[in-house]
Amino acid sequence: MANLIPVAKTVGVNRLVPTISIPYPLGDPATSREEQFKLRYHRVGVALDALTSEIEEPQVFKVKI
Repeated sequence: MANLIPVAKTVGVNRLVPTISIPYPLGDPATSREEQFKLRYHRVGVALDALTSEIEEPQVFKVKI
């Protein structure tokens, strides 16, 4: 999971899951607790799927906005 995808690519990260922002990578304090839970649950689920996926080259996994 990374905020700065281009930087992560340059250091050789194979599996990339975009996060929200630098100060709040897995949340948005402007939203309700329920929305934050959904957002975090989705991102962590994508990250777990990324860890179990077989890849041949570096890949950025898609997340809901």
